[in-house]
Amino acid sequence: MKNIDLTEVLAAARGEVPADIVLKGGCIFNSFTGEWEIGDVAIVGETIAGIGSYSGKKEIDVTGKYVTPGFMDSHLHIESTMVAPRELAKILLLNGVTTIFADPHEIANVLGTAGIELMLTETEAIPLDVFFMLPSCVPATEMETSGTVLTAAKLEPLVSHPRVLGLGEMMNYPGTINAAAAVLDKLALAGCSLCDGHAPGVSGKALNAYLAAGISSDHEATTADEAMEKLRRGAYLMLREASGAHNLLALLPAVTPLNCRRCCLATDDRHLDELVSEGSINYLIEIGTAHGYPVEQLLQMATLNTAERFRLYDRGALAPGYKADICVFNNLVNFQPQLVLKNGVVIVNKQKLLWQSPTLLKATENTMHLEDVREQQLRLSVMNGRKARVIRIVPEQI
Repeated sequence: MKNIDLTEVLAAARGEVPADIVLKGGCIFNSFTGEWEIGDVAIVGETIAGIGSYSGKKEIDVTGKYVTPGFMDSHLHIESTMVAPRELAKILLLNGVTTIFADPHEIANVLGTAGIELMLTETEAIPLDVFFMLPSCVPATEMETSGTVLTAAKLEPLVSHPRVLGLGEMMNYPGTINAAAAVLDKLALAGCSLCDGHAPGVSGKALNAYLAAGISSDHEATTADEAMEKLRRGAYLMLREASGAHNLLALLPAVTPLNCRRCCLATDDRHLDELVSEGSINYLIEIGTAHGYPVEQLLQMATLNTAERFRLYDRGALAPGYKADICVFNNLVNFQPQLVLKNGVVIVNKQKLLWQSPTLLKATENTMHLEDVREQQLRLSVMNGRKARVIRIVPEQI
């Protein structure tokens, strides 16, 4: 923050000059204490100057409405939404999501580091903060045919980018647990002090080894017992509700008043139709509250907890000096925001998006090179009466 900006913020905080924008008379959520306060939110530029009684150059009456920080998605893949980043930004903003943490391993599987750089370019200078975790497993397995192999050396030049926060989900948990050299090289990347986990069913001493490698979160728990063990061993628990994996209600019983500040919400792989018809992080909050879980805990999980997990101490709360990312709701049942501010600018008003942008800045073409597939190639070559090996689908899971 520039000195002149800080001077203006402090003058408004003291109540000596009008703030740029004041949200008047709302029921304000306190992310730190879980309380609700009636008052005003004073904003100068991108920053919250104060909570209390204020006047502003522009005043917006939110009396009787609920005011929260903008929501954050702790783990997702933009590619899984099936839309370009700027088009996704429009959908997320309409749902009150103002910050996301993405792992671009799907586009990296096709384009390598050029795909990551494309994602960084496409998410520059938009009213949605998009941070990235560098893909740790490209390809995901040796059985996969990918466009490249991302080694630590190839990832290293991207580490210094201001929106790259660390290493993405370490899917190679056997390699981590057994100290595979290539995995340790990635974990040792300079600046990658944060590493997300991906350890389905890993328990006991194997879990100890996995987390001892420096991995500090997991979004793959499917039972409350598994969630509790990971919380006890120090991992942030990301409760996932995706399109193919519905884990939220199975994991919420593990969340208690004593451990809830180590829990975050994530959509992981959520498809476009569900994002549009149901929502994003706001939909997860709706599910939780509809099943009787405290809205205050869910709101902390969607805001401050996620900010602190990623060491972004300028957001996640409505408090002096914090970024003015704000949602306003009519009630605590339907979490479709009526008003959304991003960096102190009204970006959604009466559920209408005020930001316009081309869907794409740069098209990516000619990345697929595949011969025509014939029907005969898809037939199983088995003898009559013989059994074929198939992959079983577990309901509500990947």
